[in-house]
Order: sequence, then C-alpha cells, then structure tokens
Amino acid sequence: MMIRSAGRCYQILKNYQTSSRRIVNSVAIYSYREINDGVLGYKQHTHRFSTELESCKPPVSEIDSFSALVRSSLSEIEGSSHCWLNRSAISKDLSGKDGVFLVVVGAFVEDSTFMLEKVKSLQQRYSSLNVIGFQPCRASSSDVVRSRLAKIIMSEHITFPILVSSKSLSELSDRVGYILFKGMEGPLLLHEKDVEFEILDTSIKEIIVQPKEKPGLLHNLRGTWVKPLDAFKEPYLCSPLQNLLLYFPGCIEVDEVNERLFLSDINHHRIIVFDGNGTILDSIGSSPGFEDGEFESCKIMRPAALFYHDSENCLYFVDSENHAIRRADMESRTVETFYPKPNGYKTKGGLLSWIMDKLWSTKAVSSNSEEVGSNLLFYPWHLLKSLENELFILNRSLDTLWIMDLSSGLIKEVVKGSENILEICGPLILEKSSLLKEIPSNSLPQNIANGFSIEGNSHAGLVSSVASFQDNIVICDSDGQVVLKYDKKSKSMSSFDFSNLGVLGLPYWLVSPMESTYAAGFGVPEVHIDHNQNFTLLPGRIDIKINVEIPENTELVEPLDEDCIWRQTRGTATETLVAKNKAESTEKVGVAQQWYDELDDLASLTQKELDTEEDKMSNSNVQDGNISIDCAVNTSPGTSEVIINAALYLRIKNETNASKEQQLARLINISNPSGKDKSQTETCAQILSTSKKTPEEFVFLRPLHVRLKINSLNHPKAENSKDIILTDSLVEVNVSLK
Repeated sequence: MMIRSAGRCYQILKNYQTSSRRIVNSVAIYSYREINDGVLGYKQHTHRFSTELESCKPPVSEIDSFSALVRSSLSEIEGSSHCWLNRSAISKDLSGKDGVFLVVVGAFVEDSTFMLEKVKSLQQRYSSLNVIGFQPCRASSSDVVRSRLAKIIMSEHITFPILVSSKSLSELSDRVGYILFKGMEGPLLLHEKDVEFEILDTSIKEIIVQPKEKPGLLHNLRGTWVKPLDAFKEPYLCSPLQNLLLYFPGCIEVDEVNERLFLSDINHHRIIVFDGNGTILDSIGSSPGFEDGEFESCKIMRPAALFYHDSENCLYFVDSENHAIRRADMESRTVETFYPKPNGYKTKGGLLSWIMDKLWSTKAVSSNSEEVGSNLLFYPWHLLKSLENELFILNRSLDTLWIMDLSSGLIKEVVKGSENILEICGPLILEKSSLLKEIPSNSLPQNIANGFSIEGNSHAGLVSSVASFQDNIVICDSDGQVVLKYDKKSKSMSSFDFSNLGVLGLPYWLVSPMESTYAAGFGVPEVHIDHNQNFTLLPGRIDIKINVEIPENTELVEPLDEDCIWRQTRGTATETLVAKNKAESTEKVGVAQQWYDELDDLASLTQKELDTEEDKMSNSNVQDGNISIDCAVNTSPGTSEVIINAALYLRIKNETNASKEQQLARLINISNPSGKDKSQTETCAQILSTSKKTPEEFVFLRPLHVRLKINSLNHPKAENSKDIILTDSLVEVNVSLK
C-alpha cells in the first residue's frame, strides 16, 4: 500500500486468529505477507515505514473500541451510546460486508472545511466508496449537538451519514483525521487530519474495486441514453429545508445601474435575479450538474460568490462543487464555462456533440499549459475584482488564492497562506466586510455577528455575503434562510419579501426523470403521491379538472402559475392544448386532424392575440383559497396515465395558542409530506428558530403530485359498423392536502 508520509499513516495488524490486534513496527498487514526488517511486500510494491512517531499513535484500546462501535452500529440508527445523523432508516448506503469505508473523524466541531472538501472530492471520484463521519461527544442525542451538526451538513452540503458517539475516544479524535478499511473484518489504515489529498487518494485507489453491475432489469434500463440515476445526492437530515423558498442563500451581488440584485440560492443550485422590491426578474440554473446553455437548461452545482461586469452585462460566478468559474450573459440569457475551458470547446459542434451534452451532466475539462503547474481550482468560494483587470478567487477558508487574468481566463498565480493573501487582497476584503460594522451587532443574526475572521479582519468570511445597494446594506443570512436589508437612514432591519414566484418554474426535485420513475420498482425511491385514482372511460377527449384544497390554516402566497405546473401523459393518452371552453364543431374528427386545426388557429394569431389567448387558456385558477387545475387529453383504446405535478407556494397562518417551535414544526411537516423522520423535523425547526423571520413570514413550497390511471374501452361503432365515434368525457378530481 503506497504511503508517502512517515508518521502520518499507521496500519494496524488484524490478528485473524484471535479477536485482538497487535502492532508491529507501526505497520499492519493487509494480507498474509512476510515482514522482514520493517519492509512489507504487497502487490509487487515495497514500502518501508518509519517508527519514529510511534508515540503519536492513539492507544490500541481506543482503536479497538472505535472499530467495534462502527461495525456494530451500522445496522442500528440509534443505540445507548450512539446515534446516526443524516442517514435514513431505510438507507442501504452502508450495506455490503466487502465494501471500502472511509471514516472522517472530528471534522464537525471546529472549522474543518479543508477536511470535508477532501472527502467530498473522493466521493466524486469513487462512487462505491462508503464515507462515514464520526464525531465523539458527551451526549450523542443532545439537541445542541444535532443543531450544530445539521448546520454544518447544510452549509457544506454533506451527503454521507455521521455517527455521533458518547464513548470517550479523545486521543483517537485528536490525533487521527481519516480511517480507511475494507470489509467488516479488515484492518484499519489511519491518517492524520492534515494528510495530503494525494496520499488519501492513493491509499483508496490501492484497495478499492469498482463494482461490476450484475445484469438485470435495472441494468438494462441504464442504457447509453440514460443519465446516472443517483448522480446527485442531497443531505438527508436537512432535506425538509429544500422546500423553503430559499435554501442556504449565501452570496449576493448588485447591479446599481439596472437596479437589480443577484442571489446565490446555493443549495437549490440556482441564482435568483430580483429588484429592490423583491420582485423576481429571472432565474439562472435548472438543476445540479455541469452544463452550459440557456438559463432554463444550464446546470450548476452550488453557486457561490458573484461579480457583475457592467460593461459586458455579464455575471461571473463561482460554481463551487464543479471547481469552475461560469459566466452568464444577461442579454442572451446563456451561461458558459469561463474556467476551465471544456476540451475541444473551440471546435466542438454537430448533432452528436449536442446530444452527448444533453445526455450527460458533466463535462471533460482541460487545463491550459500556460497556467501555473496543475493548480486548478479546488472548491472555490469567494470572488473579487481587482483594479488590474484580475479576478481574485479564494476558497472558503481564505487560505488559498487563485489570481486569474480576466481577459484570457488563465490562472496567473496561486498564493497560499492567510498572511500572504491579505497582503494582496486584504483591502478589498476589508472594504466589503466592513459594511457589517455599520450595523449594530444586536440587529444582526448571531451567526453573522460572530462571523469568521482572519488576521484581525473581522467578518472576512462574509465578504461575499454582504453588499451595498442604494441606501441599504444587503446581508445573506444563510442559517435563517433569508436575505436581510438594513436601511441606513431609518436604522431598521427588515427582510426581502419575494414575489413573482412563477419565474422560478417547477423545481427540479419535484419531477423525477422518466427512467427514475420507471425504475421505482427496482429500488429507486419514488416521490410522495397525494392522490391516486383509476377511471374506466370511452376513448376520445377527456377534460380533467382537479380541485385542490390547501392544508388547513395555510394561505396561498400567489396564484398558481402555469410555469409551476408539469403535466405528463403515458400510454395511449396525449395531452391537448385545446382550451376547455373553445367552441367545437359538431362533426367528429380524428385526433390528428384536431391537432392540425389547433396549429392552424395558432398560426393565424398575431403576437398580441396570442398573449391574450394564452391568458384566456390559463389552466389553473384560485377560488376561496382552493386551487383548480385543468388538463385535457385525447385517449385511444388501452391503458394510460396522467401525472400532474405542481409547486404551491404557501404560508402558515398565525395561531395564537401555538409557540414558535410548534409553528416551525408544523411548517416543516406541511412542506415535507413524505417525511416520517421526527429528528428531521426537530432539527430543521431548530435551524429556522435562529432566523429573524417569524414562522408566519416564511414562504414554503408544498409539492402536489397527482396520478390518474385511465382504462379506455374500445371505440363505439357507428350504425354502419364502419365508422367509429369519438366521445367527450369530463372528469373531476378532488384532492385534499394535509
């Protein structure tokens, strides 16, 4: 096993003949090979290990206790001395006795972003790697511990489970950062917290075996045209927060000339453009991934800091999890990758390239030979513009700076160390972060008042979360899921009340891809279904009216927008665009002819008439707080299914006898109808309790999912027994949301 750092990696010999472990020259045997004079021969590699730092190793008793704890707790969510966080009770992500496990130790109390970034990168490289977090604490089920860990899970977008234990393993957690083992009975490989990423990567590469998928139904489903079903995972513990209007809003930028602001809605993987009144003007990004294109189709993975270039009318932003800088052209409404350039981006073209871009969510990128070595971006976060036409790109810990030439898009220099970084861009960081000093500390949320600072520069870590706009200071409260504004004249703090929510469209997490829905019977989880109903009808046109009763003691923030509704038909049904109240000919014609007639009608309309017709044909309306959604389909004999998804933006009403905690818990439960995990509700309610907003002010999304199965009989025959008769049917469906 390749080890490059003496004293930073210890292997512990597992005695397979007894239950004990023994140490030999700081080396553990991974298989039965001879050890002579401290030299281990394994897989045609020869490695010598130093015993100089043997005193730094944790006691064998702690290692044995840890190993027994991890392996015994895999099948139990909560025990007398442990509990799992960020792990579903039905999760199978840690199953497999022969799997490779990487445990990250003690990275969840202090600022250990650098450790978590290494682990997330390894997750991206090795899909079969089982990653576990381990955090010892005195009370494993403490609410304070849960809240603290939940905020880290949310801010770092951690998708792996975390084992919290009350067992005393202080020396292990102080000295060891990463533990690697294979299988339930395999030996342990230990690394210190500051081990280099290359060492970890090599250690895993030596023992991991990428699984060969067995042929089967699900295997057959994953053809070359199918995107990976599980390419993007979301943090389980904080998943109810996904249905809030904002989910970890972290960075802000302003365009004073055009009076608009740009907000990184980080964990929704999108950028929201809005004006000073909170009216949403546009949205950039459709779903997590890495793909250029129009605003509605491009894919981003956790956008962070932004910089608006007024002369270009372009928005540069950090695509953190893709380790890239992207550029959004606000005129053409397109996004392109500014750095690194995709392979062959100058000559790439043709139908095949377009198809491959659409089928796969990641791009092959290349580094330019003129750049400094192999110093590519690694989880960038902050973005500043210098006076010399350079971009200063910093990571979240502010200990690495990439200096990029804005005209060429090349990295000119990489600077390490906070002191060296402050010498270069300290004034720019101070200029932005000092805006927070103008606000009384008692007006700021606690997480902002106690912000991250370096070298005496207070709030330096919030440099991308604050901006000046007109007479206001705008601040992103990422823990409170809100964007605040401080009025300099009135000395008052308030929050943006967003409107025009239909611009956001139907969120990506409400619509399962076709292959995921089909594969639900093979282990792919389904979405929550609010209503399922069967009908037996004659073939022809079917007008469907869905009456939706919103949950009790809630109110609709805005009328349901057509862009927030998604209709899908399967089987023998096809959706039709004909308005329900349109006058129809008494003569029955075929479905194809009706479709051509609709095209002729639309082609004859002017743009103004078309807009009027679109308003007239609105397929949703609101009456007395209830919602009506219309849909029309044409069916042929056979079976079909109509699926309707919608995003309802709601608020809960004030209940005089309910406490803040009860109202927040109720908000979480309504927005997350599929949730059955009480710890999720309690943890998310604790996070929201720190917000400046009251529970009644939060706007949240209530997903609607309706499925109608239609069995169409054979066509009725005319009197001459040759012609067929098309019939019209009307179906009314009542849905009550809880």
